[in-house]
Amino acid sequence: MTYRVGIINVTGFAGMEAARLLWQHPEARITSITGRSLAGRRLGEAFPHLAVYGDTMITAEIEGSVDVVMSALPTAESASACVPYVRAGVKVIDIAADFRLKTAEAFETWMGKTHPAPELLAEATYGLPELNRAAIAASKLVANPGCYPAAAILALAPAVAAGVIGDQIVVDAKSGISGAGRGSGGSFGYSEVNEDVSAYKVGNHNHQPEIAQELGALREAPEPKVTFVPHLVPMTRGIHATCYAPLARDVSQAEVRELYREFYRDCPFTRVVDAPPHTKHTLGNNMCLVHPVVDARNGMLVAIGVLDNLVKGAAGQAIENMNLMLGIDQKAGLDLPAVYP
Repeated sequence: MTYRVGIINVTGFAGMEAARLLWQHPEARITSITGRSLAGRRLGEAFPHLAVYGDTMITAEIEGSVDVVMSALPTAESASACVPYVRAGVKVIDIAADFRLKTAEAFETWMGKTHPAPELLAEATYGLPELNRAAIAASKLVANPGCYPAAAILALAPAVAAGVIGDQIVVDAKSGISGAGRGSGGSFGYSEVNEDVSAYKVGNHNHQPEIAQELGALREAPEPKVTFVPHLVPMTRGIHATCYAPLARDVSQAEVRELYREFYRDCPFTRVVDAPPHTKHTLGNNMCLVHPVVDARNGMLVAIGVLDNLVKGAAGQAIENMNLMLGIDQKAGLDLPAVYP
């Protein structure tokens, strides 16, 4: 059986990356794609790197029947577009942030907007298979994680679940410029970002509650206190999250490394590595590389998570979730090496 996939907003980075990855999927094919600004044009005409799609047209709305819809619309616009498909029983993966937080109040606090479909929040599953594989497989609505949170959560989850670290967590993270999105505007031109590193939304980024929420679900204690500081660095793709937390008990490097390896033993797209990973080690593929280190002198855990913000941090994660929702091989269409250099 070949499953039919619709992509809402193929014209953004996440949407076009989903199209790139789905081209080689063995059990799914794109049958409809939308893009408000480019409706009526061929996909390959609008984006020459996707010319393999031939005469596939970008339309204003999803046309025909589909088995799965991926929405790559901006946050607070995506939920409204998802509602009709959820109600019709179509499996939906929201790549935006509309269904990640559990309450409408939290969404309004952190996004500054009223939630478009609060009645669906209870139905949504947080789409990180390393934590929620069974729930994703049974869900009809999956909230794709943010790119920063995916790296930070995967770097910290084994330590939180095992009670190795305390309540205070600092996440110092860097992102390539594509993380800002294709239509974000702002100061993201070459001359503005080249030879420059900058922090932004310090202490007030909407990924902070997402990280705290999902790590908090791994333990019985209240949510940890997460300080999250994101930075833009002059590269196209990549997330590098260095996470710091005080140790809650004495633990050796060997014990932590084994704890992490056991936690991710059955997770095909998270790998515990022995040396600090580079962003280029995950460029273009769906892998997250994790490197935990015990700083015994200072009683701290330092855990690094690295991934491609457009793949494991967006489109690849959406396809991984789709595979689980459809009951097919979790790795289908995603078992790719990184691009290097």
